[in-house]
Amino acid sequence: MAHTVGIKDVAREAGVSIGTVSNVLNRPDTVTAATRARVLAAIDRLGYVRSESARQLRAGSSRIIAMLVPDIANPFFVTVARGAEREARRAGLGVMLCNSAQSAVEEAEYLSLFGAQRVRGVLVSPADGTGRALRDFRRHRIPFVLVDRVLPGLDDGCSVSVDNVVGGLLAVRHLLALGHRSVTYVSGPMHLQQCRDRHAGALAAVREAGLGAGALEHLRTERLDVASGLDAGARLLGLPRPPAAVFCANDLLALGVLQAMYSAGVAVPREVAIVGYDDIEFAAAAATPLTSVRQPAELLGRTAARLLAEETAPTASAHRHRSVVLQPELVVRASTWESVL
Repeated sequence: MAHTVGIKDVAREAGVSIGTVSNVLNRPDTVTAATRARVLAAIDRLGYVRSESARQLRAGSSRIIAMLVPDIANPFFVTVARGAEREARRAGLGVMLCNSAQSAVEEAEYLSLFGAQRVRGVLVSPADGTGRALRDFRRHRIPFVLVDRVLPGLDDGCSVSVDNVVGGLLAVRHLLALGHRSVTYVSGPMHLQQCRDRHAGALAAVREAGLGAGALEHLRTERLDVASGLDAGARLLGLPRPPAAVFCANDLLALGVLQAMYSAGVAVPREVAIVGYDDIEFAAAAATPLTSVRQPAELLGRTAARLLAEETAPTASAHRHRSVVLQPELVVRASTWESVL
């Protein structure tokens, strides 16, 4: 087995003490220029690579933050992660991105791993709507920021979310303004707060229009992905009276519904109008561009990373927990309004 070059080898090669090598690596201003040059030359000759994990143990602080998202295949979370990474790099931190696959079990396993690795902090979009795994994670005393979610009983930390009630209101208000008198809401799992909030906003729009709660139908799906949207579309087409207006809890569901309609020869928006949520890049690029409620995804990630960097900085004693709520906006495209075709 090849010998791993260590700090003792560098000290021997340079003819100095281990403490001197450590000073060159950690406090170079305390070492004379000549000695520093000799040690650096020895490092270069031997190919010594500093152990980041050992440095973290000595310093008591990691430069890595973990980010846990429920669906790494969803472009929305890719954009959130990109924003978080850019902000983290400005603070001199790196981001380790992990995927819970919308599984509470995998989420708990990852959080346990983050605790064992002593990451600096965690950005998490919980898959477990109960917050149980995060309450257990508290024992590690590692700060975390909730991203795109707010969970009851976890108000002793920071969170960044979008007002999903307003988002649901905007979506269904738009459909009703086009003359539709009933809307079907295709949701993901209703244990997720954002799915419930978008439904609440949709219901508020129906009531605002003076319609009864029966004007909002509800079709549940197990996941928030294209495959679930395809299945939902088939189920809608199988109804005695398929809906003329559909609001989906995210764009992946909406794209699946849109594809199902195309396959069945149903004209969009002439026979059915469809609204998505998130405004991912694929929404505008669909064969019939998708009307969607835009979330400021990159800003969401940047804000969350900034709050975590503030909380874990040496001046963290001045940090105050905050719950930041961003606002969505409706982007109208051809899936609801023929005039934009």
